[in-house]
Amino acid sequence: MIKYNPKSWLGLIFHRYSRETFKKTIPNMIVLAFYATLFTVIYEVYLSDWFDVSTVVHSLLGIVLGLFLVFRTNTAYDKWWEGRKIWGALVNDCRNLSIKLNAFLKRENKTRRLEFAGLIRNYVFAMMHHLRNEPVDASMIMTETELKEMVKWNHKPNFLASELYIKANALYTSNEITGEQLFILDKELKGLTDNIGACERIKNTPIPYAYNMYMKKFIFIYSVTLPLGFVSTFHYWTIAVTLFIFYFLITIELIAEEIEEPFGNDENDLPLEDLSEKIGSNVHEILGIEFTPSR
Repeated sequence: MIKYNPKSWLGLIFHRYSRETFKKTIPNMIVLAFYATLFTVIYEVYLSDWFDVSTVVHSLLGIVLGLFLVFRTNTAYDKWWEGRKIWGALVNDCRNLSIKLNAFLKRENKTRRLEFAGLIRNYVFAMMHHLRNEPVDASMIMTETELKEMVKWNHKPNFLASELYIKANALYTSNEITGEQLFILDKELKGLTDNIGACERIKNTPIPYAYNMYMKKFIFIYSVTLPLGFVSTFHYWTIAVTLFIFYFLITIELIAEEIEEPFGNDENDLPLEDLSEKIGSNVHEILGIEFTPSR
């Protein structure tokens, strides 16, 4: 995720992200520039004395297209913001679980505290890697035996959530906590699975295909017909006007595509690494275990 000063106008205007976005549009803009140039030259040389064209149709269509783009952007942002709220809930669940364990476990029971601190932290990192379709890496602090057991599972967070329940139940069976205390822990343990389920819903539910297809088709048709609507008014400036409008439209679509799946590695995606490190640090601090960042 890009960190920036929202009050710095010049910094935002000339930020490198604008250049990166422009690079993505270059191939399409080259094709459109060639087409607009060819159409404009043909009109100015051969057709300008035969008929005039009007911008009325494109003005009306522009209003409709603007409404579509607003809806598209709002829908994508809703998914991004919901993803952030889910990870905020994950932060709270991990903190609450750690605070309750800290109260229930004896201070001298470092082994249990270390087990739970490692499992909670590993769950968060496993959740991040799972949402990104990445293999587990050095960010997971596990023994060789635990790692081998986890590799057998396709859904790594499910394995770690199951281990957390097993460890919590072991506290009860060994009389280290009471049944009431186990029930109190259940809310946060359940919350971990609820959070990843909600993230998977966002990740695996893209914008409906038909809507996405017609959105792009509408932008394409509108853009390629722009020279027809503007050439009699702007003449050779039609090429620049067409490219400017097309750049504006396609950039909005590219931003929406990027933020509608907020768990990846794009520059506008959620800072999952920072959130995971924060959770790991908080959990270890609460349980009184020395924390070693993975980065």
